[in-house]
Amino acid sequence: MIRIDFIFSFSPYERQAIERARDIFFGRTPVKFASLEDVIIHKMIAERPRDIEDVQAILLKNPGFNSQYIEKWLSEFDSALDKKYRESFAKVIKGLK
Repeated sequence: MIRIDFIFSFSPYERQAIERARDIFFGRTPVKFASLEDVIIHKMIAERPRDIEDVQAILLKNPGFNSQYIEKWLSEFDSALDKKYRESFAKVIKGLK
């Protein structure tokens, strides 16, 4: 079985995330995958322990990620939802060092 998540674009962030998705080919069929940074943003917003573990693993395997993009959008979500996603992300990064 394969689990598939669908995203429908309603916000500026979602539209940008969809634009940043890249095609991965399965045979001759292109399938769009979210960027590494957008996967991290989704997982930080989910806030589940498993998602935070996933973010740690992703960051360890991909040190060249765009932290400014992630922090920008997490700050936007912080303001809109009265949360502290950016602070949580900073703790994850600090814990990797």
